Amino acid sequence: MKYSLKQIMVFDAVASLESVSAAARKLSMTQSAVSMSLGQLENLLGRPLFIRQGNRLTLSHWGNWLRPRARRLLQDAQQIELGLHEQHLISGRFRLCSSQTAAEHLLPELISKIDTDFPELRIELTVENTENVVEGLLNYEYDFGIIEGRNDDSRLYQEQWLDDHLVVVASPHHPYAKQTNISLAQLEQARWVLREQGAGTRRIFEGAIHGVIEKLHVWKEYEHVSLLKALVKNGPYLSSLPFLDVEKEVAAGELVILPTPQLNMQRHLSFVWRCDSGENPLRDCVITEARRLSKHRQHAKGNK
Repeated sequence: MKYSLKQIMVFDAVASLESVSAAARKLSMTQSAVSMSLGQLENLLGRPLFIRQGNRLTLSHWGNWLRPRARRLLQDAQQIELGLHEQHLISGRFRLCSSQTAAEHLLPELISKIDTDFPELRIELTVENTENVVEGLLNYEYDFGIIEGRNDDSRLYQEQWLDDHLVVVASPHHPYAKQTNISLAQLEQARWVLREQGAGTRRIFEGAIHGVIEKLHVWKEYEHVSLLKALVKNGPYLSSLPFLDVEKEVAAGELVILPTPQLNMQRHLSFVWRCDSGENPLRDCVITEARRLSKHRQHAKGNK
């Protein structure tokens, strides 16, 4: 074997940051040392791993081929090191990116449980919309994702976690609030505040109205669910949000779920990760604990 793990680590850092100087800061190395290590690796492999465009480096065809293999090699090396030092194998940094609903209503309990049972596992949580979760996984920014709805990229593996559904909500003072059935024409005439384009919630809602509502009056689009709920509570708007996000407000009488049987807004929360990421005991641990959490929640609801 001609190359070293340090050279692979340097390659991975430069590939992630697309910059020698940024990689040097991350690895606490000098820029010249990073450049030398990267050049040695390219010479040893006999292939250019990057396309150089000014100060920016983008992966070449061979660099893209090497990237997932380098990630697996570094992960395996970490597990070997932990094992040799007699540390628990469920240990290390795990980069998780989740869409809003799961991050707000499910992940606090999940992360708390993992912190208690696996104290050496450090989960770094980022919250993004579904589109950005997928993009971040494909760019190797995260190890694991939780999304709302469907992923169509064949480079990612998707596994269903639990079921949820969207509902149409209004203020208790909205003219539609007391009606037993809301027509499609009424929905078309209403003023809406919705999640931004790229959000899984928005995709599911647009899929539900496609072909049945010709044009929707979208008044505002926002990234934050809390803002949408506040606007609906205090204004003449409708919104479509996950039931998990509005469950407490509905129970408190602050929001009303409108009857819209014409719209099918069932959805799933799903785990996603790169198909080329190989085996990962940290990922397996998170999935196992997440499934235990969902079973516990279902059991608790069944006993109410």
